[in-house]
Order: sequence, then C-alpha cells, then structure tokens
Amino acid sequence: MCWVKKFSDVPECTEFFLNGSTPNLPGILVGGTVQNQGQNQNRYKPICQKFNNIYRFATLYDTFNKIPVFSAYTFTGPPTGPRRAKRPKEQKEKSISRHWKIEPQLEDENINIEEMNFQSGVKEMLNNNKVLVNQAVNTDYVKSGLHKGHLFPCSHAPDDDTKRSTCTLTNAVPQNQNFNQGRWKAMEGNVRETLVENCKNNNNKIEAYVVTGAVPNNNNNQLNHRVNIPDLMWTAFCCENNLGQWVAGAHWGENQKEDQKKTLPSYTLAELYDKLNERYGDGVQLFPDQCLRDDIPTELLLKDGGDEQDHCDYVPTEEPLIKNTCPCPPRKRVCNPGDVGGGVKRMKFQKRDIPTELLLKDGGDGHDHCVYDDDCVCSSVGVKGYYLPVVFVSVLVMMM
Repeated sequence: MCWVKKFSDVPECTEFFLNGSTPNLPGILVGGTVQNQGQNQNRYKPICQKFNNIYRFATLYDTFNKIPVFSAYTFTGPPTGPRRAKRPKEQKEKSISRHWKIEPQLEDENINIEEMNFQSGVKEMLNNNKVLVNQAVNTDYVKSGLHKGHLFPCSHAPDDDTKRSTCTLTNAVPQNQNFNQGRWKAMEGNVRETLVENCKNNNNKIEAYVVTGAVPNNNNNQLNHRVNIPDLMWTAFCCENNLGQWVAGAHWGENQKEDQKKTLPSYTLAELYDKLNERYGDGVQLFPDQCLRDDIPTELLLKDGGDEQDHCDYVPTEEPLIKNTCPCPPRKRVCNPGDVGGGVKRMKFQKRDIPTELLLKDGGDGHDHCVYDDDCVCSSVGVKGYYLPVVFVSVLVMMM
C-alpha cells in the first residue's frame, strides 16, 4: 500500500530508515506511531511511496498544511544505467505539470490503488465528483512564482524510475525559486558528492540514509489559500562506512530569496536537533544514537569556507603568511592541527569533522592552514587540498 498506519506495516518501507528507526518529532511522530490525537485527528499520514510496483522512499504527509513533514530515502549513488534522451524544450514545457503525481489514498482510503498516480487518473477514480482536499495539486502552483521543491531530490535518485517517483506533490513544498535554484541546489550537490566519497559499506557499495523535511509557517502564509509555504527547510544524513566510521551532517535554510553566491552552512545533527526542538518541542531525533556526533565530515565544512567549524586547534598570530581570500572570524589566528611547542596555550574550538571534499569545494582547506589579518584575509598553505607539511609551515613562519 501507499498510505499506511505505520511505516513498519510495510517491511520494504522500513529500509529507508537507518536500522528501521523512524524519526521522532514530538506531537507528530513518536516511536514510529503517528500522533493523530485531538485536533490532529487523521492529520498526519505515513506514505510508502510506490512507483512501477517498487517502493522508492517514505514520506510523512501533513494533510492540514498539505505539505510533507519529511521524506526519507536511502542514497545508493548516482544513476548507473542508460539515461533517457532529452525531450525537446517545447515538449518539456507542455508536460511540465503532467508528470507530477499525487497520492490517491489520501482522498479515499478505500481506493484500491497501491501507488502514486497522475491527478487526472485520481479524479477519474473518484468519478470526477470530488475536489481533492487533502493534498496539494498542480493548479495550486499555477502562476504562483514558487517552485515545487523536492524533499527527496531527483538528483539523488539511482535510476530513471526513482527520479520519476520523486515528482509527486506529496514529496514537494512551495519553495522560493531563488532558494531552490541557488543555495539549496548547491547543497544537494555537495551532499551527494560527500556521500559518494564517504559512505561505501563493507561490500564497497554506497549506502547512506537521508531525511529531508520542511517546517510550516505559523503566519497563515499559504499558496493558493490552501497550501502552507514553509519557513524552514532542513536535511540530515548518516552512514557507516567500510572503515567503521560513522559519517553524519545536516543543513538548514530559510525558504526565502537570498544571495545565491553564499553556501548553506553545515551543521552537526545535534545542532539540527536543537533547531527543530525550537519548533516541535524537546525530543527531536532523526537517526539512532550512533549517528549523533559533535563533529561534521570535514569536506562539508571546507565547502562552506568554514574555519571555526573545522577540527583544528588555533593559536594567536601577529603576522600573516601567503595571502588568499576566504571567510574567517574577526580575529587573527593560525590553525595548527599538530602539536604547538613552547608551552603555547591553545584556544579550543568545537570539534566538527565534515567530509573534506565539501569543505574544499567551498573554498576551504582540509585543515584550514590559515592566518588572518585585520581585513579578514586568509592565507592558505597549498592549493586545492594538497598541503605542505606542518614542519615546512613552521619553517616558513620562522623565516618571516
């Protein structure tokens, strides 16, 4: 079935959650059970998203706000099979809304259809005599200026059918175009590459778990007077690789127009939990405890251009090294991942270990070997992630 009482009702559906453990969101989903009591009677619907007879991912849907709470999926790498030929532009434009699907059983639980279907097909099942009231539909987005923002992005799908399955309105929220095509899209690409490079299991196959969600606004800000436009979008991932390491990280961003040149900062799961606790109440947990770490894969931090977010110790410095621009905090520092001699006292920053490739892509550096001047100019030793030994760095400093 597509719509279920609990995700665990469908064994294939539990495979989209790490160890079969569903997220905890106070007042919404706790211990795998939807909290549909009181004023929330029948509001939240677990959906095992099925397309072409295969379960593709899982979604918890809010029929009151008509947007998903979250979608969960297993990331297994980029497509490996042949790709479809591109359609002519005019044909693509004509069919832009036709390929979006909806969930039949959200409108009538007795419909004997076990997978997502096109809107016209659902209305035909309902004898065209019923307005679709429990979910968003294509016409809600017409001339709205907002995108249908995927929670499970098609760019993370392993094959063409799974890509097509992500185009269901139960997997989409009204998303600002600038945000969707800018920082959010860039983040999706960065995370994809991080998972490819850091999440190979003992069979040398890519396997990671991702949960992406949206927090509805409380200001009655609606699309077409019926679909909530979320304030915040968030995503988190976790995997255990063939080195026995747990890799986890998170992102979130405001659903609004913003500077496309900026990147979404990377956060730990603990930080995301704190952020979501502000909206849902204490007790938010998206993954089992082994994922809850105080560090982030190094690449993600470097892709953010981060420095206080990385896993280095810092000591004050008076002289810059080779100048190169990168973000930095408002004080001069040298990052020294090795031991600092001479009894120099280190200034400790929170350890956060993010996959290195993400940090590098955002203009950072694997260990952020930088010093900073009064104009916040960062000096990097090495190029594109290939760095000179710490001993040689020390020699350069002594020569200066």
